[in-house]
Amino acid sequence: MSSNYTKMTNLAIYASGSGTNAGNIIRYFKNHTEICVQVVLCNNPDAYVIQRAKKLEMPCEVFPNDELEDTMNILSEYEIDYIILAGFLLKIPEKIIEAYRGRIINIHPALIPSQYGGKGMYGMNVHNAVIAAGEKESGITIHLVDEIYDHGENIFQIRCAVNPEDTPEDLASRIHCLEQLYYPRTIESYIKSM
Repeated sequence: MSSNYTKMTNLAIYASGSGTNAGNIIRYFKNHTEICVQVVLCNNPDAYVIQRAKKLEMPCEVFPNDELEDTMNILSEYEIDYIILAGFLLKIPEKIIEAYRGRIINIHPALIPSQYGGKGMYGMNVHNAVIAAGEKESGITIHLVDEIYDHGENIFQIRCAVNPEDTPEDLASRIHCLEQLYYPRTIESYIKSM
């Protein structure tokens, strides 16, 4: 007797800030037949992502920075297959990387490895650096996470122009549109290719 049952692929989203990417990913997979966000994990008790998760009826677990490694218990409880980083500012511990190697996905608001990656390079810090350097283009990079900040294998990259009159806020807005459009789709296509 054959079964048509297919196990759902479960995602956990780690976030530290407002959660616009987290909310977008939750909505994208809400009625998906194969992939489902199960939980949001947040290290910042004041982050707006907590309210955003609540509005989207998504469980959200808040933990102190020094207990990041202990979130392995939450991942186990929710039977998590893939970890998605969405504005998460802590370095992932080796224990979690080993357990989820090739299954932790991050988005970076620049073209790494050639541009503005590494510790402290997140959000407006990146856009300020791109504008200050007079770069002609920027973009987003979606990559696997390894032991070094913004270093793992790139799985998707798209570029956009940086106009001479752009402010960091102009560039941030353009990059945010790319993130919203491509991050959920790239997560989906990467998981389906595995």
